[in-house]
Amino acid sequence: MTIIYQGGFDRTLDRLVADFGAETHRGKTIEAWLFEDEPSRRSAEQSLATFGVQARIRSAYKPLLHFFLEDAGLDGFSEIVVACPEYTGCAGNRFLLETYPLAALVGDAKIRFVTAKRDDFVYDVTLTRADGHRANYSVFAPNRHHLDAVGESCVSPTGWIRITDANGTILRDERIETDYEALFATGIQAIAGHDWGHREPYFEELNIRVTLPGTDRNCGYGFEAISLHEALHEDFYFSLLELFQKKSGRPLGDRGLQPGQIIPEIIHGDGAPTLMIETRPYAVAERSGAVQNLEDAQAPLSADQIRDELAAIDGETFETRSYAGRPLRARYHRGRDAAVMISGGQHPNETSGIVGALRAARILAARPGAHFTISPLENPDGYAVHQRLCADNPAHMHHAARYTALGDDLEYRTGDRLYEKEIRVQAERLSGAQLHVNLHGYPAHEWIRPLSGYVPRGFGMWTLPKGFFLIMRHHAGWSERAENFIDHVTRNLVAVPGLVAFNRAQIDLYEIHAGETGFRIINGFPCLVSVDDRHQVPLTLITEYPDETVYGEAFVAGHTAQMATVLSAYEAFQAVLTENIRSS
Repeated sequence: MTIIYQGGFDRTLDRLVADFGAETHRGKTIEAWLFEDEPSRRSAEQSLATFGVQARIRSAYKPLLHFFLEDAGLDGFSEIVVACPEYTGCAGNRFLLETYPLAALVGDAKIRFVTAKRDDFVYDVTLTRADGHRANYSVFAPNRHHLDAVGESCVSPTGWIRITDANGTILRDERIETDYEALFATGIQAIAGHDWGHREPYFEELNIRVTLPGTDRNCGYGFEAISLHEALHEDFYFSLLELFQKKSGRPLGDRGLQPGQIIPEIIHGDGAPTLMIETRPYAVAERSGAVQNLEDAQAPLSADQIRDELAAIDGETFETRSYAGRPLRARYHRGRDAAVMISGGQHPNETSGIVGALRAARILAARPGAHFTISPLENPDGYAVHQRLCADNPAHMHHAARYTALGDDLEYRTGDRLYEKEIRVQAERLSGAQLHVNLHGYPAHEWIRPLSGYVPRGFGMWTLPKGFFLIMRHHAGWSERAENFIDHVTRNLVAVPGLVAFNRAQIDLYEIHAGETGFRIINGFPCLVSVDDRHQVPLTLITEYPDETVYGEAFVAGHTAQMATVLSAYEAFQAVLTENIRSS
């Protein structure tokens, strides 16, 4: 173990109270924008009020949404018009995205977002109440234009302070670096400045442990929450991936990078924030959990139950080991039908596909002639990280669990030592399958990187949920069969109770806050269909269910949709091959 950085940070909120909580500042008005939850900000305002200082401390994070949550309210409006700034240094819909999920919170009010004719960081808001009263507001959203750790231009939320004396004279109106920003910058700089050598992987586990005050706030819609803790996890994780991509000479976003496991652990702590960065050996312990009924599992399964459920499926076992040494098992069920590969857990924070794969395999195994392989958990090292992180923050996305112990996306791994990917090679060799059904998920709530431009670089299409959608990749000579196949699959999925309506509701909200999805809608399901010769099998169906962080009945709905897709795909594949034989 090597400690790279350890230290604490003065809490900006405490410093503000200490600096202005004195009789000498009586009569002044202070406005500040900080990365703090509402109870902490209100407490500081009350402290300053005892010294005759009028303070209004706002959120630097999603300020337009907080304006409605904390000032204007959400009820009693007949119409809301928000003019969003369109700053030239960022994506045109960037400030529109920051208003999410406002449209879902204001009831029956007619809400409209337009582009402001101004290149600054102010939202113009017009509120019309049910009695016809109309009022206009300007909502400041402090941002800074800067270069990040890899030299990319960003426009990011930042702290701000504005001080006015008793005569109305503005004494100070400027950006301040908050503790939240300073902690992040210090952590990135410490890691960037460390000598990592020149050979991947650079470490086993790089642990970034942060204690941060404040609590998450449920927005009252779906799984949306305001979480500074989760946002910091996401920004640390993906910023460090980019840092090591640059160090290795790879392009940003390269999924073949193998730095080791990067694990930010952002937990609640009282008082000033702290930061500890160290390298550690791989954690090999597994977390146990209660056994659940597979058909109505309310939460991700334990690794032990996944193993036992897999063992109960009739067939031959084949296996390999993960890079960190965990066993990775799969089953081959021989039959007369055209073979299909079924997999889940490539990105193991996407948990509904694991359960859906097992449920579908159980049903298929009971059918005469069924022919398939089932590999429900392709990345056991990442799954162990996910279960570990969920012990502190079960409602967070935990993208640190997305990749393997090597730090790469196993699908993009090449060379002779394939580790986890070897299970796919064996499945292809054993079965001769021409279809791979690869079950995935994505965030069930907003995904952002607030200190690095807000929108996750390289993942812009994933920042807001937009229903259950399918990605169809096929070899060049399989275009017609791919189109017939996806038509079969989606026509069958229409029968899943509530799934089409679920899609429509999420897509409608997405289009309000982000614009067009860019998908084709096939039988009510968003789809992306493209030629891709990267895969060995000619047809690859990838599912994308918004499942990260969902529990209870929402989790059941997710793995039911995944199961139904596997069964639909299996049946559609047999039908498409039969149709192709008849037509040839």
